[in-house]
Amino acid sequence: MYKPPVSRVGLAKLLRANAHHGAIPKFKRNMLLREFIPSAGCSTRTMGRAGLDFMVFGEAYFLRQSNLLGQVLELDHLPAINMRIKVDGGYVMLQPNGQEIEFDQDEIEHVMDYDVEQDIYGVPDYLGGMQALLLNEAATLFRRRYYSNGAHAGYIFYTNDPDLTEEDESELRAQISASKGVGNFRSMFVNIPGGTEKAIQIIPVGDFQAKDELEKVKNITRNDVIAAWRMNPALAGIIPENSAGFGDIEKIDRVYTANEIRPICQLFDQVNDLLRADRRIEWREPPAVAV
Repeated sequence: MYKPPVSRVGLAKLLRANAHHGAIPKFKRNMLLREFIPSAGCSTRTMGRAGLDFMVFGEAYFLRQSNLLGQVLELDHLPAINMRIKVDGGYVMLQPNGQEIEFDQDEIEHVMDYDVEQDIYGVPDYLGGMQALLLNEAATLFRRRYYSNGAHAGYIFYTNDPDLTEEDESELRAQISASKGVGNFRSMFVNIPGGTEKAIQIIPVGDFQAKDELEKVKNITRNDVIAAWRMNPALAGIIPENSAGFGDIEKIDRVYTANEIRPICQLFDQVNDLLRADRRIEWREPPAVAV
């Protein structure tokens, strides 16, 4: 069987790496369903699953359920993450127990977004934004660990006072070690009779706020993620930074639907060709778009 050009499991796990990357494919799936008319031949549940597969993996698979006369009665969704294409024709669905279910070429309807490097599997468009997505995740995890470890990027507890006894030194070392994790930010009282003004100093190793600039990293990578999805900021849940906002949301929705969602509908429209005789599956006629 042919190996997919990009790990399907890896793409699925990326959905949990970033808030926008996880929400946008479902939002686009919902917009796709808004244009879809469910029927006995293809339910909303089937189309919803196939639509989400298409957004995440760049392809979707339907199983044709036929009667004894070979007429297609219904389409069922097959998870794209487990589907593979055989070298000699046909399809294979991988099972968790290591077994495989084989399908003939005429049993499967394969909807895919064409990739210029190969025409076997579909590939999503957002791959160019993966590095920004992973950087966004890394920045978030760093901030979380930064606050969770209690050390806050680390510091040097420096003392040069001769009046500090070995018992006091051991006690300070124990208190500093205990300040990590749960219960951090504890206050500490140190008394050194006869000690000088700088007998004890706290020397930070790094300043997270000034050097890492989390907000700037998050904003830049967020913009790259929504650009990779070709998603309008107004529809992506972005809070505008100016008082004017992003403009008329209804107009944005109409234009985005016409330019992004309906072309995807046309890719799925090949499903209509199977059942056009009974009109079991159909899309709404696109209304006029006012720009």
